[in-house]
Amino acid sequence: MEWAKALGEFVTIHANGLEIVGKFGSDGISDGKLSNGEPYTWKKRRRS
Repeated sequence: MEWAKALGEFVTIHANGLEIVGKFGSDGISDGKLSNGEPYTWKKRRRS
């Protein structure tokens, strides 16, 4: 996982019968924006 974070690209990790895919080590949301500068607009919708 540390290697995948340092690489900074989309990877596939196979271990113990699991497959984990994605780009690891992304930054969080700061001031309502993603690390690439786009606005973070996702909102959790609750069902009544």
